[in-house]
Amino acid sequence: MDLENLNGAEKLLLCKKYFHLGLACLPLVWIVNFIWFFKYAFKVENFPQQDEIKKYVIGSAIGSIFWILILSIWVTVFQIFRIESPEIMDYITFVFPIGYK
Repeated sequence: MDLENLNGAEKLLLCKKYFHLGLACLPLVWIVNFIWFFKYAFKVENFPQQDEIKKYVIGSAIGSIFWILILSIWVTVFQIFRIESPEIMDYITFVFPIGYK
């Protein structure tokens, strides 16, 4: 998609749609939103919708960092404590490493 051909209002609408789609626990959409609109939020000349685009770009960055952090912590804790945990962990494990237990 070429964002250069869109006017400020259309950019804002698209940025807003991607931000709201990311609220459905889709951090990859927030990452895409951040990458696509960073230039228009911070690097180009001012235009009327720029402040609102900045808000959505910053929100997308914070949201994606939050989800990446949460998922990283979950994977780390799960991998470290899976062997010592109750049998319930075996039910949510997809791949069983050979050589343990």
